[in-house]
Amino acid sequence: MLTLRTDLLVVGGGLGGVAAALTAAEQGINVIVTEETDWLGGVLTSQAVPPDEHPWIEQFGCTRTYRRLRDDVRDYYRRHYPLVDSARRRPDLNPGDGRVSALCFEPRVGVAVIEAMLAPFLSSGRLRVLREHRPTAAHTDGDRVAEVVLTDARSGERVSVVADWFVDATDTGELLPLCGVEHVTGAEARADTGEPHAAERADPLNMQPVSVCFALDHLPGRDFTIDRPDGYEEFLARRWLDWPEGQLSFVAPEPKTRRPVARGFRPNPPPDAAREGDRELWLFRRIANRHNFTPGAYDSDITLVNWPQTDYWGGPIIGVAEEQAAEHLRRARALSLSLLYWLQTAAPRPDGGTGWPGLRLRGDVVGGTRDGLAKAPYVRESRRIRAERTVVEQDIALDVRGDHGAVVFPDTVGVGSYRIDLHPSTGGDPYIDIGCCPFQLPLGALLPVRVDNLLPAAKNIGTTHITNGAYRMPLVEWNVGEVAAHLVSHCTTHRMPPRAVRASPEHLDAFQQRLVAAGVELAWPRVHGY
Repeated sequence: MLTLRTDLLVVGGGLGGVAAALTAAEQGINVIVTEETDWLGGVLTSQAVPPDEHPWIEQFGCTRTYRRLRDDVRDYYRRHYPLVDSARRRPDLNPGDGRVSALCFEPRVGVAVIEAMLAPFLSSGRLRVLREHRPTAAHTDGDRVAEVVLTDARSGERVSVVADWFVDATDTGELLPLCGVEHVTGAEARADTGEPHAAERADPLNMQPVSVCFALDHLPGRDFTIDRPDGYEEFLARRWLDWPEGQLSFVAPEPKTRRPVARGFRPNPPPDAAREGDRELWLFRRIANRHNFTPGAYDSDITLVNWPQTDYWGGPIIGVAEEQAAEHLRRARALSLSLLYWLQTAAPRPDGGTGWPGLRLRGDVVGGTRDGLAKAPYVRESRRIRAERTVVEQDIALDVRGDHGAVVFPDTVGVGSYRIDLHPSTGGDPYIDIGCCPFQLPLGALLPVRVDNLLPAAKNIGTTHITNGAYRMPLVEWNVGEVAAHLVSHCTTHRMPPRAVRASPEHLDAFQQRLVAAGVELAWPRVHGY
């Protein structure tokens, strides 16, 4: 077995992992980063999800490097794509003009931009990327992780990585059980957290659903109908709570009220089409608006399907046997293909007909997978560390905090903002959608209660099942990864464990000053939640 030695091992090449690797390399730390797929970028690339962002993102509310990522995406389009002049001149260029974000773009562009950001450190040898590797074992020495063993998905060969520091940036918190890190899964009990929307009883297997996303365009007069997927009839017939017409329909619950609402679907609408939140599905997550490009460059818009209809709540993919998790992932992919088949053959059209056979699955846009869907599932909820400070609903919920705003954390290391958004769960819960105050990221939420040299850098921080619904967004994940790398650098320089930074007012102040100098925002101006 090959053995590699490095200062820092980052397991997981999603946004948090990329931010951690980039920041650490900039600080002169030697880094190895691993990724289960062949694309870095996670939610924005291999999972094919345009970023959900708060309404102030163009002015404030993210780190400097996250803003650089967004700026570089826009610059990439200006340099390489045939934009019309009006689009090229827009400082807030949104290639897809999707409603979900001020910046909706194709996954391959995210890959190219991330690769460019990391390129200098790959060339210098300070950074090494192991693609299509996943962690399969680990060894610890008391309260420290000593080694993580990875398996190459292509060859089956194993690689041992010995490091001083470890960062878990996986979407599911893969390192936590392997390294014996105290953690939780699923829903906590109200008696344990005091949260108004927590369950009466804890349920470790009650989690937010995964979704397997896909890209579509539409060519009228053509027929791209796929074969009927396995399980289609079952998905078509099943009726869930708040879904009177089933999941394969345009009638889905409105998250805030749970009232069934009909969504619209019209491929390639005219430029002046109204964009009504998520009511118009084609426009909501559109990643290429054909009108932003010179005539003929795109035969059609490209839209990204990450809708309520693709949420798979048949069972969790963590906390269960590998065979069971694999079956749930298979069925999640089957659900997405079933939705596509329904759209092509049975969906009601405004003209009274059924189906759009001209809908074309754009597997090339999401990386060329065999089935045409995204390389990896969009995972909303992870294993979460038992942290020195766990964020609970009472800290951030708008109906609890009101005009006072979210709790001010003296150990703040970042900011974020999003509604507390929980999709129908694997435990049978309906939508939980709660107003949320713009919040801070406490350092204590990044600190495991015992282990000294492993830090989280994704959705695996110290939140609850409820508050994960707000902290799970891409810009927060990037913030967490960036801070984790700064913390590794600070602790290496001062020869101290991470918990000692938080425990010492002097070191905490110095660390926060370091973050501010690096462009990490620690507090919000006076803005109201939503």
